[in-house]
Amino acid sequence: MIRRWMVALLPVGLLWPQALTQGERDYAMSQLHATRKMLLDAIADLTPAQWRFKPGGGRSIAECIEHVILAEDFVSERVQRLLAEPPQRDRRSTLDDDAVYRQAADATREPAFADAMLSPRGRFALPEEAARAFRERRDRTIAYVATTQDPLRLRLDGAGEQALDAYQWFVRLAGFTERIVEEIQRIKADPKYPRGRGA
Repeated sequence: MIRRWMVALLPVGLLWPQALTQGERDYAMSQLHATRKMLLDAIADLTPAQWRFKPGGGRSIAECIEHVILAEDFVSERVQRLLAEPPQRDRRSTLDDDAVYRQAADATREPAFADAMLSPRGRFALPEEAARAFRERRDRTIAYVATTQDPLRLRLDGAGEQALDAYQWFVRLAGFTERIVEEIQRIKADPKYPRGRGA
């Protein structure tokens, strides 16, 4: 009988998985929605020449978009692998969510996803194909964040002060998308960028 009362007095968070707060959901979904629109707007009405154009020493818009699409798949798989591991109730990420976003979006810092990890291979011949693939993945990501009851905050990826929790992988993905949009704008500003639709 005493043991039953002791269990009843334990904080609920120690007995049940800790779902995201509404504020956490709103923050991640806001960033994911906003950067979804930014990227789709950036590739709207591109000609084939604009899609494939590579500035000196850089990559094409086609490669940039494929990189984001691969990152969407990577994050989804990474989070599911983390959720398959035991929860870490005694650890929390020390990183501020907004700082995670800003660092991923900052082109002066190391990229959030190394090119070697997610190397584009020319999978999308047309911007419309890539836009459709991106929308499908991003909409799936947003739907998951909006409804999941998974304890994302209790799954840490890595050790030390730079360890992300599973929720912060989605924040990082949104920031990375903004970074790619900025790269696309720099490509469009190149003097040799083909003119026409989407110029």
